Amino acid sequence: MSDTASQPLLRPVRLGALELPNRVVMAPMTRARATNPELAPTALHAAYYTQRASAGLIVSEGTWVGPDAIGYVHVPGIYTEAQTAGWAAVTDAVHAAGGRIVSQIGHLGAVSHPDHLDGRLPVGPSAVNPHEMSFTPDGPKETVTPRALTAAEIAATLDDYRRAAENARRAGFDGLEIHAQGNQFIAQFLSPRLNRRTDAYGGSAENRARLLLDIVETVTEVWGFGRVGVKLSPYWRSGTAFTADDEVLADYDQVLKRLGDCDLAYLHLVGPEAGAGVDDTLTAFSRFRAHYRGAVVANLGFTRESGNDLIARGLADAVSFGAPYIANPDLVERFGHGLPLAEGDRDTYYSGGERGYTDYPAAGRP
Repeated sequence: MSDTASQPLLRPVRLGALELPNRVVMAPMTRARATNPELAPTALHAAYYTQRASAGLIVSEGTWVGPDAIGYVHVPGIYTEAQTAGWAAVTDAVHAAGGRIVSQIGHLGAVSHPDHLDGRLPVGPSAVNPHEMSFTPDGPKETVTPRALTAAEIAATLDDYRRAAENARRAGFDGLEIHAQGNQFIAQFLSPRLNRRTDAYGGSAENRARLLLDIVETVTEVWGFGRVGVKLSPYWRSGTAFTADDEVLADYDQVLKRLGDCDLAYLHLVGPEAGAGVDDTLTAFSRFRAHYRGAVVANLGFTRESGNDLIARGLADAVSFGAPYIANPDLVERFGHGLPLAEGDRDTYYSGGERGYTDYPAAGRP
């Protein structure tokens, strides 16, 4: 029997204008299946997302807002007609199965590589190499020193986000999530180590957050209030550029406060890295709650038990699951019936094709 009544994860919730039948969110995950020159989603994407339509909410894999945003292989965009049409087929299939899906839009900025950009330098807030690894068509390569965006190019990038938001709406998504976590473009602007600008988009922590807030305003003009979310990772640790020290965390505290004035549908927040103790996770989400008054979707390393506990404590309104959704398309049903979770085949995470993508069975099926 299902124990829906006893599990906070399985209770309905409203996130802004989004009415969800449960609080199990499918986290965005790059799966590298757009193996076509148009970088457009295909029938395979539609099947994959539809299999997981029982999630309270699906957040699509990160999609590029324009050709200069590209930074991984075989990841779809949402800046052309072909891409928009492909996503429309995905949303139609998910809705027909009773699901809800939002589009995550993003830009990789300085963590891209000329190999993705027809030889052009990637762009960033400043000409500072982030010293990350870029996964190119020829394999992993070290990042290069990017070209600093001009003020006019920042304005053009905001237009790219607007166009992506318009395309997502035309494609039939239920909302939009702005990808600002990890080492992505927006996180680069937030970083005092990478953003050395002296104009309105750099210098103070307030100015470094301006790009994020301008993007929120831009896409909200398209979507209206209550259907736009933001994903952030204050505790992200990567190399020397992205380090969650006291200064960075204090800056993020202020970003959360400012986002509280934006009438978001939700704030999707990544906690401490996998392997952190329970106390570290509770401390992090208690800190988030102290600075952000809206709905919170918690992410990173949660189980059914820890997700239920976080919601029961009032530290999150929903919990997103990434890796568990790869091999468990019926994750909500497995949680409801206390069934064990299947393990995903890591060798097929980014391999292309159906294997390891749409061939995981639901519990109880052969």
